[in-house]
Amino acid sequence: MLIAGFRKTSFIDYPGQPCAVVFTPYCNMDCSYCHNAEILRGSVPLVPEEEVMAYLAKRAGLLRALTISGGEPTLQQNLLPFIVAARELGYRIKLDTNGTKPQVLKELMQKGLLDYVAMDVKASPEKYDAVTRVKNDMDAIRRSIALLRNGAVAHEFRTTFAPELTAEDVLAAAAMVKGTERYFLQQYRPCKPEDAEPHPPSYVRETAARVEAEIGVCTVRGL
Repeated sequence: MLIAGFRKTSFIDYPGQPCAVVFTPYCNMDCSYCHNAEILRGSVPLVPEEEVMAYLAKRAGLLRALTISGGEPTLQQNLLPFIVAARELGYRIKLDTNGTKPQVLKELMQKGLLDYVAMDVKASPEKYDAVTRVKNDMDAIRRSIALLRNGAVAHEFRTTFAPELTAEDVLAAAAMVKGTERYFLQQYRPCKPEDAEPHPPSYVRETAARVEAEIGVCTVRGL
């Protein structure tokens, strides 16, 4: 599997325990606020998979979780065998995804290869293309949501409160995942000095309260 970045230890990327994090290159979205732009465009040197697996083997039993992020990991042809190899070392697997490849997600879930999934819900359906700056298959995204909401794998949905989104947009995004146990509203962070300013914290909190009243759950991150 292609690996564009490797963080040996993280205390924030897997719920409840430290983990290693693998970042895969390339993405089929182009969100303006992405902080991994170099990774998703494949413009950084790759990390040899053998090097990553050697570290995971050395730390097996001490480090018990691995997060696979990106980019978009479900674009990787060898994602499944990589996960199998990591699980054989005893690692729990968390997958970060944008939900555009429900067939990949379904196969991984059916084979019992995932322990946790975090899916980004980028915007209201009407603004998905504008926020991601690509044409999206909303049916595919909704299928991924349904797979997670109806499946047995622990998961969360999360929306970054980008400047182009209003509270009403966030409510529409959250409505797509109604019934979930975990929904996070994440504060947007500018990448460059010239980027748009984030929404005021009070507006983020007010929006989160409206989401919680609507779907029953919402936690704010990043304030």
